[in-house]
Amino acid sequence: MHRIPPAEQRPVFLLGAPGIGKTAIMAQVAEELGIGLVSYSMTHHTRQSALGLPFIVHREYRTGDAFDVSEYTMSEIIASVYDYMEQSGLDAGILFLDEINCVSETLYPSMLQFLQFKTFGRHKVPDGWIVVCAGNPPEYNRSVHEFDIVTLDRLRKIDVQPSFEAWRSYARDRAVHPAITTYLQVRPDDFYLVESTPEGKSFVSARSWSELSTLITLYEQLDLPVDESVISQYLQHAEIAERFASYYELFKKYRSDYQVEAIMAGDVPVEILERARNAEFDERLALLSLLLDGLGSRMRAVREHQTSLETVRDILRDAKPLLQGGASLDDAIGSPVKQLEETARLQAESTTCSQETRRTTLEALTQLKALSASALLEKAEAGPDALNVIEPAYRTFVSDLETEAAEASATLDNAFTFISNAFGEDREMLVFVTELTARHDTSQFIARYGSDSYHEHSTALSTATNRDAIYEEIDSLLDS
Repeated sequence: MHRIPPAEQRPVFLLGAPGIGKTAIMAQVAEELGIGLVSYSMTHHTRQSALGLPFIVHREYRTGDAFDVSEYTMSEIIASVYDYMEQSGLDAGILFLDEINCVSETLYPSMLQFLQFKTFGRHKVPDGWIVVCAGNPPEYNRSVHEFDIVTLDRLRKIDVQPSFEAWRSYARDRAVHPAITTYLQVRPDDFYLVESTPEGKSFVSARSWSELSTLITLYEQLDLPVDESVISQYLQHAEIAERFASYYELFKKYRSDYQVEAIMAGDVPVEILERARNAEFDERLALLSLLLDGLGSRMRAVREHQTSLETVRDILRDAKPLLQGGASLDDAIGSPVKQLEETARLQAESTTCSQETRRTTLEALTQLKALSASALLEKAEAGPDALNVIEPAYRTFVSDLETEAAEASATLDNAFTFISNAFGEDREMLVFVTELTARHDTSQFIARYGSDSYHEHSTALSTATNRDAIYEEIDSLLDS
């Protein structure tokens, strides 16, 4: 039962510059709510693809009259929602129509009906799905038609502005390359810029930085060079591309010179400690970013292993009484394994499922299959015999996780010791503690496993006055 009737549910209309993150916002909302997302660009749709194709049907009415009348096949857009529901198993979601203000003139009248009644032709958006639209202002897109009052009066218009701080929070959770986040922390004005030049538009956007991050990470894994020619393919602003290319080379030198792995292992050469003490503030920021990135990777791995083991634990808990009663291994855990395989398949096809969720599901499958294989290897295919093999094998997984968590905690302690010895308890420690708190991977790890070092040093955040004063000092240093 709708609290607001569908005809009165105004679709949200996100209006903002290109590459600002409108689609990413919807993907993040869908991911956090555990609902579906079907995204369509409206630029290529014709009246036929949106409404469906006409066909003739014969109808007889109670008056005794009979007529041939036109019907329409289901809209491609509406059909895609039903297809998604079948494939994903999700009955609720967001139908995201991008570039809504670029629809063709032939489709425009039908859009008014859709925006109000959520129907294309005779077919409506399924219950449980809401409509969200997005578009660019006309100064960014020549194909844009400015909406009239009649159209705008059917929408909930939200102006979306570029915000480095908002994107920075997103970047923390998406493990954006530390060279990018550190560079933009020093030069936030380079985050989003569109300029007109004699040669055409010169620009850089949030999308540019996010996708460049993915490329840099891949190129580093493949040991391929990332130079200005590559960077300028993403950052289509010559000056910013040149500046970042220079900074990236410097960042790589920091990563090599500072031996971050040695710092986290607690084996810090004296010359590294001295260099950190004498470094300029932007170099110190780069070092902190490298440490945070390394810690985040370790703690993310621990959290993912913990989540996958919890899935395995729950399946084994349900299987235990069955095995104690003499059931076969296949009868006890075969069905849950098949369900988990189906979940993994759906997650792989999902447009909103996070990479972390996909990895933990696949790891849980791997662990379950390893436990089954160990039992089969011992010729213990059923009953208590199988349980006697599986339980100690599972405890080995748990022990390995505890060792991994302890090692990650030790790297955090070593990082705190290094920062304290190099910089004392001033602004660098505050930046480090603040970032640990703000980042999902590190904050969740600390919340679960604790950290005496974190709690000891986080007292620097106890007073807002102290925090604000230090941030003002940081801002002044970055501006100078």
